[in-house]
Amino acid sequence: MARPQTTGKKRANGVESRQRILDAAVEIAGERGYEGTSIAAVSAKCGLPASSIYWHFKDKDDLIAAVIERSFETWLAAVKLPGEETGTPLERVTAMAASVAKSLIDAPDFLRLGLMLALERRPTEPRGRTVFLQVRDIAGAKIVEMAQALFPDLDEESVRLLTAYAVAGADGLFVQREIHGDAVDLVAMFELHAQLLHEAATRMAARGGR
Repeated sequence: MARPQTTGKKRANGVESRQRILDAAVEIAGERGYEGTSIAAVSAKCGLPASSIYWHFKDKDDLIAAVIERSFETWLAAVKLPGEETGTPLERVTAMAASVAKSLIDAPDFLRLGLMLALERRPTEPRGRTVFLQVRDIAGAKIVEMAQALFPDLDEESVRLLTAYAVAGADGLFVQREIHGDAVDLVAMFELHAQLLHEAATRMAARGGR
């Protein structure tokens, strides 16, 4: 009877250790960037030996990729996509933008670290950058779904253009807040961004495309 309890305890300890390592990696990477992050620094921050880190993660790149994945999952779970019953298309777009902004304030690590990696050019592409680009594709697909639902008359190219513009604008607003901190009301800025996107989509739909 004792063996299942022991196994369960080991599993729980393993999960707790993994979370401690990821939390420490977030802090180190946020302070020092990708280059300044090392297994030794993460070990010192979380209080676990390097061997424990290597038990969970193959190397630094694998660790950073896991940080991005965890943060993205937290962000995605927090984003609430409004249903048809929640109001007009403009109200739904604005509500979605506010939800995205709030969740980015609470779980910004995947975007912060991902943008760092995305802007770097290396001979060997880090796995973290690949994971970031993959999760961006998932986020983009959700925007496409929303645009198609709200503006069924838009053609595929118009939806693609609006999605690219929406993501680029969101990146810029996030960077603005990273630079200026709480002086930037990210929720209000995202709501304005959504309203401008709605206006552009309405005009495109009236013209039958771009």
